[in-house]
Amino acid sequence: MTGSEHADETVVLDAGAVAASVHRMAQEIVADNADIASLVLLGVLSRGRPLAERLAAEIGAMTGTAPKVGSLSTTLYRDDLRSGRAGGITGTTGTHFDFDVDGITVVLVDDVLSTGRTVRAALDEVMDYGRPQRVRLACLVDRGLRELPIQADYLGWSLATEPDDHVSVRLAETDGEDLVVLERAARPPQPEGDG
Repeated sequence: MTGSEHADETVVLDAGAVAASVHRMAQEIVADNADIASLVLLGVLSRGRPLAERLAAEIGAMTGTAPKVGSLSTTLYRDDLRSGRAGGITGTTGTHFDFDVDGITVVLVDDVLSTGRTVRAALDEVMDYGRPQRVRLACLVDRGLRELPIQADYLGWSLATEPDDHVSVRLAETDGEDLVVLERAARPPQPEGDG
């Protein structure tokens, strides 16, 4: 969507709030995982990877042990790609991690959780590489609109959105700044009541 199609833009998280959210999520991950050495983070490309790296750094600062970090590209696992509904999906840099996922805790990291289809694709991909002891999900923003029974275990911020709204996550590593913006689509005016 172009900016003209949006009636309203609201900064949901500024740089300080993004940092605070990542710090809180890292604290929750540490509290939930006694054995950090058996924990890995897999960031869903593209913005899940830098978020995973930030979480790993925070966890390392808290515990003295930073979890290993890898990348997942869910493109080939997307059900909308197989069904022909995924207009415009192009190649990515691809999945990359150099560790075994068998018998450990995998935390999937993504920037925005919405329908749950990207997370389902990430789960399918992880299972093709092995059988983790458990899989958890960390997301910076949950915008609702779920189509699958998936929820974040570690969440930065929750928003109520409409299907035609857009949540834009900008990160310093990919976009030059840390910012989360909610772009609400223009809506027709509501008729006034009779009195």
